[in-house]
Amino acid sequence: MKLTESKADTQGRIISVSGDDHFMNRITSIGITEGTAFQMVKNDRKMPVLIYLRETLISLNRADAERIEVETA
Repeated sequence: MKLTESKADTQGRIISVSGDDHFMNRITSIGITEGTAFQMVKNDRKMPVLIYLRETLISLNRADAERIEVETA
């Protein structure tokens, strides 16, 4: 499932990230890589997605979050 489909307070793991080189460099530089565990903090429609991973709270715009495939527990 896509990251934008996860519900608040769920935990999971990033399965894959897809995009062009610029996107991949930007997203991996903030710690979003395959296999990383995360917790969804907030996922309201028309608002940025908030996730907690690697002891950091990260805000992603919805277009970027659509490119991230996850597996939830």
